[in-house]
Order: sequence, then C-alpha cells, then structure tokens
Amino acid sequence: MKYLLVFVLLPLCFACSDAHKTDVRTLTYASPYPPGHPFSQADIAWMESIEEASEGRIVFDAFWSGSLLSSDMSMMEIRHGVADIGLITPIYARGGTHVLRTQAGFYGGIASIDDQVALYKCLAASFPSFNRELEGLKVLAIQGGNFPTLITRNTPVNSLDDFSGLRLRVQSEAVALLKELGADPVNIPMGEVYPALAKGIIDGVVAPADTIYSMHFAEVAQHITPVKFSRGAYPARAMSEKVWQSLPADIQRIFEEEQATWEQNLKVYLQEAEQKGLDFARDNKMTFHSFSQQDQQQFDQLYNQMARKEAIGLNEFNVDGEAIFQKAQDLIQAGSPIQCNSGAPQ
Repeated sequence: MKYLLVFVLLPLCFACSDAHKTDVRTLTYASPYPPGHPFSQADIAWMESIEEASEGRIVFDAFWSGSLLSSDMSMMEIRHGVADIGLITPIYARGGTHVLRTQAGFYGGIASIDDQVALYKCLAASFPSFNRELEGLKVLAIQGGNFPTLITRNTPVNSLDDFSGLRLRVQSEAVALLKELGADPVNIPMGEVYPALAKGIIDGVVAPADTIYSMHFAEVAQHITPVKFSRGAYPARAMSEKVWQSLPADIQRIFEEEQATWEQNLKVYLQEAEQKGLDFARDNKMTFHSFSQQDQQQFDQLYNQMARKEAIGLNEFNVDGEAIFQKAQDLIQAGSPIQCNSGAPQ
C-alpha cells in the first residue's frame, strides 16, 4: 500500500512543479543607457528587488545601450510592446508631451532631488493633463536629478554675458532662457552630446556633473562653470498598460510598493555619481570657473520669468499652464520638504 501511494503522489508532485514553473513571468526591460550608467545601476538594483519580493515569479531580460529602446520614441515603443518596461524621457519625446516637458521648467528654487520628486507627484495629482499624456503607460518611477551646471568645450564662461553666441545643448525647459541670454540652445538626447562636442557642433552642454565621468565629457570639454540650473522631475520608468493589466493583483502590489525603492536608488546613485564626476574633472585638469552670486540671482529671476512665459504657451493646447506654474512655485516657497497641502490657497 505504501508503494502504491508513492506511485500515485509522484505524478502529482511533478505536476505541481510544472505548474510553479509556468507561473514565472519574464519581462523585458530596456534602456538607452549602458549598464554601468548610474541610471542603469539603480534599474538593476530595482529588478533584483522585484525578483526577490516576487519569490522568483517575476524575472527580467534586460536590453541596454539603446539595443531595443530609443531615447525620443521610448514612450510609444513601450505602448506598442517593443519592451514591457523601460526608461522613458517625455522631455525628449517628439510629440504629445507638452505638459510633461514644459512643467520640468517650473521648479525654480527647488532644494533637492526628494523635493523634485515630491513636487511632481503633487502636480500630477492636481492636474489631470499630466496623466492624459501618459495614457497606455503605467508609471513605475518618478526621477529627479542633480542640478545641471555648464560644461564647455573651449570657451570659459564667467558671467551671464559670456553665454552670448554659444551653441549649447540644454534640457527643453531652459531653451527660452538661454535664447534670452543670446546663446544658441539645442535640445538633443544626451547620447548624442559626446560626438557633437568632439566635432565642435556644439560649444558646450548644460548637464549634471556626473556626466563628466559617466558620459566621458572630460575627454571633449575643458571648462566647468557652477551655474545652478533648477530642474524638475518627470516620469522616467514605465510599463506598458497592457502588460500591467495582465499581471496578478499581488504582483501589481509588489511593483507599486517598490516604486519608492527605485526612486531612492536613483537619488543615491546620482549623488554618488555627481561627486565622482567632480573628482574626475579635477583629476583630468578641467578648469573650474567662478560665477558670482549676483549673476546667479539674476539668472534665477530670468529662469522663472521664462518659465511663466512657457506656462502661458500651454494655453495653445487647452492647458492652464500658468495655474500649474503657480502651484509649483507656491509649494516651493512654502519650504522643504514639499508637502502637497502647503502653499497658497488654490
């Protein structure tokens, strides 16, 4: 009788084992950045935490360096299933992200990466136009970043007057500001900046100091000027909504619970990378230039003036951009840490 039970139970055990194996879901993850980039290091740590929290039910197949996903079409590519999950950059998207791109310039005076992320979430909760531009996507992480500074190829910049005539790669929210200063701003993906600097197509780049090391800018630029460009946060990691809806509820909860972990990892890796970039610049004899507090204050005032103009421009798309801008500034003026219920009454 004992042997009979063994023969009966063995097939059942194998069936259970097979059922468990079929429960494993492999999701593709794609990024335009190489695996050693700070963004990618945070992504890898997040994938490992998801695999552990799901007890192996979710595993990832990662594609790096733009092998599967582009910089400027990634939102559309994820919507259409090119990758299940990926790094998205609405600030570089070719269309359909007017609010997400413009709001990134409303953070003048913001104090930290944590405040950038918190402010974005407050604005997205208050203005439906944010989420309308994200239809077809499930946002998995909001990303802030180190404050950009000015890195130039051959021309030192010591004052606001020195911006005149320089062709600079800048984030979209700073284009109007640099035009006002007489510069010739261009908005190209970061992956295209190194060759553009090397060939002299651009004179410099507005970017965080971490890029000096991670993007090898020390090889093609000689000067750093510590102009503080305020910057905002934006949705930076997303999953196809179709894939999201196909996941069991308990797996969805794991992804939602791990969002804070991903955002924290991004901050930590970025801050470490910034210090590494500054150290690398000094080791490679890049020249650090001064920028007066008076010029910085004038720069900050001009930054917000241009941001308000950009906000008004959203009226063309039936969006009250000025209300978004004012909400952002009210919350910033209320102080750090950002609290959604603080600021001037709405």
